[in-house]
Amino acid sequence: MAIKVIALDLDGTLLNSNVEISSETEQVIKKVSTLGIKIVLATGRPLSGVFSYNQQLGLAGKNQYNVVFNGAVVQDLDGNIIINHKMNYNDFTNMQKLQRLAKVNLHFETTDCFWSCDHDLGLNLTKNAYLLNNILKIREPDEIKTDFTFNKATFGLIDDIEDVDLLWQSIPDWAFAKYDIIRSLPEIIEITPKNVSKGSALEQLADRLKIEQNQIMVFGDQSNDLSMFTNPRFKKIAMGNAIDMIKKNADYVTEDNDHDGVAQALKKFIL
Repeated sequence: MAIKVIALDLDGTLLNSNVEISSETEQVIKKVSTLGIKIVLATGRPLSGVFSYNQQLGLAGKNQYNVVFNGAVVQDLDGNIIINHKMNYNDFTNMQKLQRLAKVNLHFETTDCFWSCDHDLGLNLTKNAYLLNNILKIREPDEIKTDFTFNKATFGLIDDIEDVDLLWQSIPDWAFAKYDIIRSLPEIIEITPKNVSKGSALEQLADRLKIEQNQIMVFGDQSNDLSMFTNPRFKKIAMGNAIDMIKKNADYVTEDNDHDGVAQALKKFIL
């Protein structure tokens, strides 16, 4: 069955080590788009952190989509929210409990901005907000209202990677039972509502678009992409730089992100 949607992770997949889309990959994706295939960027970033890449690829409008916050939100490229999974004030207090297990920063991500109750911010968190073109609001815990909601929580490195290791090793069973928790990078732990992921968001988007799941091709490299690679109906392409679990579940392993792996696979299977 012909592919109708191609979902692309960003960092380590579509983007090379310079955090850029290469000219070769850009040209190939634009050629694929002319065939009527939707290009869906699927990322842990908010929409603000994806805008420039959509623009570079010529993607815009209410009939194009991004999966953001690791699947907690799907938005069209006019900014309208199509799917929105939120956590509430009780979840906010749970995240604070987890933060006390190690010396890490914690911020809460929404479609409008990032929030944090930390005053001593490591470079990791501040750089993240800057690169994603997002506002970071610092508030005291008692300033957070009981109607507060957020889409994703991120724990990040302050000083030492061993602190993130300690948090990862200390997360209690109740948290894994209640939330989807991934270590997307060595220095980052991300939490979304239970059963919310890039893979589930693509399944819901397929339903809305009235297409079959076997008409979706996915590309990824890290643990936050694994939900896309455990769906037996998706056509799954692992990057050459992907973790072993992604490669194990892939239908095909392409070149790495510094050697136009996305373009190589699209030329092989689509063009």
